[in-house]
Amino acid sequence: MQVGMIGLGRMGGNMVRRLLRGQHECVIYGRRPEVLSGFAKEGAVASPSIEDFVTKLKPPRAIWLMVPAAVVDRTIEDLLPHLQRDDILIDGGNSYYIDDIRRARELHARGMHYVDVGTSGGVWGLERGYCMMIGGTKSVAHHLDPILRTLAPGRASVPRTPGREKVTGTVEEGYLYCGPSGAGHFVKMVHNGIEYGLMAAYAEGFNILRHANAGKETHVVDAETTPLRHPEHFQYDLNLADIAEVWRRGSVIASWLLDLTAGALLKDPQLNKFSGRVADSGEGRWTIAAAIDEGAPAPVLSAALYQRFGSRGENQFADKLLSGLRYQFGGHEEKGG
Repeated sequence: MQVGMIGLGRMGGNMVRRLLRGQHECVIYGRRPEVLSGFAKEGAVASPSIEDFVTKLKPPRAIWLMVPAAVVDRTIEDLLPHLQRDDILIDGGNSYYIDDIRRARELHARGMHYVDVGTSGGVWGLERGYCMMIGGTKSVAHHLDPILRTLAPGRASVPRTPGREKVTGTVEEGYLYCGPSGAGHFVKMVHNGIEYGLMAAYAEGFNILRHANAGKETHVVDAETTPLRHPEHFQYDLNLADIAEVWRRGSVIASWLLDLTAGALLKDPQLNKFSGRVADSGEGRWTIAAAIDEGAPAPVLSAALYQRFGSRGENQFADKLLSGLRYQFGGHEEKGG
């Protein structure tokens, strides 16, 4: 099947490569000529302009956008003058599902189709495949099945869930039609909210393990510092990389995220490469906003989001105010780190 791809970054580029391996024809557009020429050498059809890009696609066109959520609307605006009735725009990035609903309505008025595909797989997707959650008109999603099936991990990627033998559908392939416009990105939004919570849980747990030798350290003894009552209980110098590795094998908390944790700790046990500043791309915030609107409690996911804010120093003023208040009411001087 022929497909156009705009957005040749870490995920979009590898998606093109996976599609090429699956014998699909990929027409690509990007702003960096050296990137385009590189993919052209791998078999893609490169386009130097939006107009040329659209011209090289056979109607009805299927155009996949893998661009940041903030530039999706602008990219669609650039494409629209060159498109025609029944063309399909696919947003595979991390757009807000409410924006999907609006875009689908606007494109429908022009006789065009919009499909939102929440895509998970990251830089590993080229080899592992991509888990995809799809929203839009069901018949249009079905039309895209050859592309989706190639991008997905495939049934052999994980052991079968007992009882699934008589259940039909594409979920075991690694992609799912979730519902009307916005449904795909809604499911992916919550997926990423859960991801925040899982990552935070691993981070906090390993931090507790890392400080299991606190009883060996010298602690200040004064009125300002809570004493460690039983230092003899915290005498463990633990190998975190080995713990992550053993947990990967038979543990109930085994997961791909734990696999990645084990790899990171083996490569750099002190994680010296990282500053600890953790970004959030929007989905965690949108998940919490949806939870509030629904009245669905989400304390773990909320805490994980706030932890990311704190990692970027957003709580610095609040911490200073706490210190200032302690000094004001009790004359408590700050202690060194």
